[in-house]
Amino acid sequence: MNFFSELKRRNVYKVAIAYGVVAWLLMQIATQVFPFLEIPNWVVRLVIALVVIGFPIALVIAWAFEATPEGIKRTEAADSTPATASQKKHAWIYIVAIAAAISVALFFLGRYTTSKQASALPDVSAKSIAVLPLVNTSGDPGNDYFSDGLSEELIAVLAKIPDLKIIGRSSSFLFKGKSDDSRTIGEKLGVANLLEGSVRKQGDRVRIVAELINAADGRTLWSDTYDRELKDVFAVQSEIATAVTEQLKIKLLGAPAKSDAAPSNDNLAAYNALLQGTFYFRLSTEEGTRKATEFYGEAIRLDPRYALAYANLSSAWRLLAAGWLGGAEAEEAFAKARNAAQTALSLAPDLSAAHEALGFVLLTPDLNFTGAEAELRKAEKLAPADAGPKTALSILLAAQGRLAESENVARQALALDPLGVTRYLYLARILIGGGRYDEAEAALRKAAALQPAASRLHVHLTTIDVLRGNATGALQDAQLEPPGSWRDYALALAHQIQSDRAAADAALQKLINEDAVNSPFQIAAVYGLRNEPDKMFEWLDRAYTARDPGLTQLLVTPFILTHKNDLRFAAFCQKLKLPVSTTVVTKP
Repeated sequence: MNFFSELKRRNVYKVAIAYGVVAWLLMQIATQVFPFLEIPNWVVRLVIALVVIGFPIALVIAWAFEATPEGIKRTEAADSTPATASQKKHAWIYIVAIAAAISVALFFLGRYTTSKQASALPDVSAKSIAVLPLVNTSGDPGNDYFSDGLSEELIAVLAKIPDLKIIGRSSSFLFKGKSDDSRTIGEKLGVANLLEGSVRKQGDRVRIVAELINAADGRTLWSDTYDRELKDVFAVQSEIATAVTEQLKIKLLGAPAKSDAAPSNDNLAAYNALLQGTFYFRLSTEEGTRKATEFYGEAIRLDPRYALAYANLSSAWRLLAAGWLGGAEAEEAFAKARNAAQTALSLAPDLSAAHEALGFVLLTPDLNFTGAEAELRKAEKLAPADAGPKTALSILLAAQGRLAESENVARQALALDPLGVTRYLYLARILIGGGRYDEAEAALRKAAALQPAASRLHVHLTTIDVLRGNATGALQDAQLEPPGSWRDYALALAHQIQSDRAAADAALQKLINEDAVNSPFQIAAVYGLRNEPDKMFEWLDRAYTARDPGLTQLLVTPFILTHKNDLRFAAFCQKLKLPVSTTVVTKP
């Protein structure tokens, strides 16, 4: 008997058609319904894989077996059953028709809802991307620093590509270890594409899996696997960047820039030390920052011409000095920060991180606003898609009382790092300086929702409460500030508007006793709130002598601006070389 006739007799053709229609129905359900129910993308992929695998199995079963009213029988036995043919003649057609109708309905419903949802979303450029933290699949949690570091370097490399919007590290890393679907992530970050994958580091070998995803529907646009020696990791970064630009149809003028993290002498141990330093630096603790200086120092020992290691070392020493040290210890740390930044620039004049590091040192402790602005504008020009230099420039502009410019730059940084807690904090500080308390509170509440335990958020919420005369809210927000000098400052502010004057005096005295070395500017602000200008200016002079970083907030701190008509205020601004005319008059 002819083979194809036998296929027809055994209903294999019918099963193939029916299977195809039902498979399409299942895939429509998976792709259209599953996302609505927030079912992870891996389940969708599993359904599709099972459907594909099941096709040849269904054909084999169709050849050997057949459904009858009495149940599943082998084809030979089914053929001998009376009336089977007449009963099954049209049944398969009904099944196919119903499945096809449901599939078509789901298909068009999905297209319709997608278009409606897309129209409701803000305009997102197709040339926008977020690099999600690469998953460490080595089996050793101690290798997290490597996968995180590689993710950050991919962000840095992609940030150098003109016309590509790349989301900053602090926003994209909020999704580390989470199972949010691609659409949700894309909406939160304001991007059309996501780059995700994994890193497996073993010995001197590394396997990197990279996948470019369409955020709206989870479709894979491109994927590749790289099995290389560790020494080739920088070449892989460039290859991935090239693949992304090709997929997003971005024209490159030459090859993507090489990663700034590449050691000058190709010493992988130096690169490893750099990544470990950055891992600890990101902890934003005194202990972590001290460890970061050690690892950055080791990277420099292994490669004395490692410009990025010097730039990062500068940032770590400056953070230590500004955040936790005081007196001679702080002066020594600031000096190390300045030397490291200058060395980084001598080695790599076009390194954005080096200009940013020097700009921050010129801002604090030097209070050299003109020099700091020149360096930070260079940093921003060299890395226009990096939120870091923009935030630093925004802080500088606010320190000079140029609040409109500062707000504009701060919002640009926020667009590149839409979930960055510190971006909201700095924007709120500008808004408070301009008397826009409702907007400032909204920004701070957004940041607190993202990271409830973040430092300084509730200090500024306390400030807003005090300005509004909300005594109860001030105490509540002050108590929510994490323990430390910022909480002492918040409580000192909050107690000044309570009815208990003894408690107010005690809260101020506690701030003086415990934080006089590190917080002279904040003590001055409390005296300003108490309407004791003599004491306020005394502590402002102490802040100037100590080069307190708080002085960058002089023109956005309402409790001090209350005394802006005092002749001593104008004299103090002149000492700082700040234009008094730019001082913003805030609400009482």
